[in-house]
Amino acid sequence: MTEKEKMLNEQLYLSSHPELENMRRKARQLIRAFNQSTEEEAELRTQILKELFNSTGEQLYMEPPLRVDYGCNISIGENFYANFDTIILDVARVTIGKNVMFAPRVGIFTASHPIDAGVRVRGLEFGQEVTIADNTWIGANAIINPGVRIGSNTIIGSGSVVTKNIPDGVIAVGNPCRVLREITDADRQHWEALESDYYGSAKK
Repeated sequence: MTEKEKMLNEQLYLSSHPELENMRRKARQLIRAFNQSTEEEAELRTQILKELFNSTGEQLYMEPPLRVDYGCNISIGENFYANFDTIILDVARVTIGKNVMFAPRVGIFTASHPIDAGVRVRGLEFGQEVTIADNTWIGANAIINPGVRIGSNTIIGSGSVVTKNIPDGVIAVGNPCRVLREITDADRQHWEALESDYYGSAKK
C-alpha cells in the first residue's frame, strides 16, 4: 500500500513521501494562482477551483485567500459559497453537500498526529474524514476537527470548535460545540413572513 493509499485509508503515513510532496506542490501552485487573481477574473477563479478539487457543482464561489493541503481530496456540492480565509487540511476526504455557506475564517482540519511524542516526532501522521451535509451554514472562525460529521439544515455558530458529530436541523455553538436548540417550523414561518414582507415592499 502506498503512502497516499494509507493516508486516504486513515492509517499512519509519512507525509514526506515524494508522491505526496508533488501533490501538495501542485495544489500550492493552483492556490497561488487563485489567490493572486482579481475580481475581474471570476471565470478563471472558478476554473482553478474545479481543477483543484475532486468534484464540484456548477455553481461555486470562494473569496480569496484560500488554503488547502491537496485539494483533490475535497468534494463540494452545488451552490457552495465560502467567504475570506477558508482553510481546509484535506489529508483525509472532505465532503461538502449542496447549498452550504462558510463565513470568514472557517477551518476544516482532517489532519492529526499520534499522542505519543516519540512516534509523533518521527514524522508519522494520520487523518480522519469530515462531512458537512446539505443546507448547512458554518459561522465565522468555526473550527471543524478530524472525524466530524455535521448534519443537514444545521447552523454552526461563529467561533465554535466542533469536536463531535452534530445532528440534522439544529443550531450548535461553543467550545466544544454543543446543540443549542432545534430549528423548528416556527423558525420557517417567521423567516418566510419576513421574506414575504421584503418582496411585498419591493413591489411598491
